[in-house]
Amino acid sequence: MPVSPVYRLTRQMLKDEILDIIADVCEEDDVKEDLSMDLFEEGLLDSLGVAQLLMELEDRLGIVIALTEIEKTDINTPEKIIAIAGKRKAEG
Repeated sequence: MPVSPVYRLTRQMLKDEILDIIADVCEEDDVKEDLSMDLFEEGLLDSLGVAQLLMELEDRLGIVIALTEIEKTDINTPEKIIAIAGKRKAEG
């Protein structure tokens, strides 16, 4: 079954918004270009940043992810954050 263009646009908009949030929290726009960048290894994300990231996802997109539901390795790259946040949004 083909995916409608509207759905693809919506998914892309969600991805872009998640990347904007990650860039805001990390204070680094390069995270939008290198989706496999390890944010912890690069020193762009720490425990306080994770808490801020989860609050921003909830405040801006209504995506609720409890800190107790994830491990550091679940969210160490923009790609993984997009995947987990996108899944939560779809479960909605």
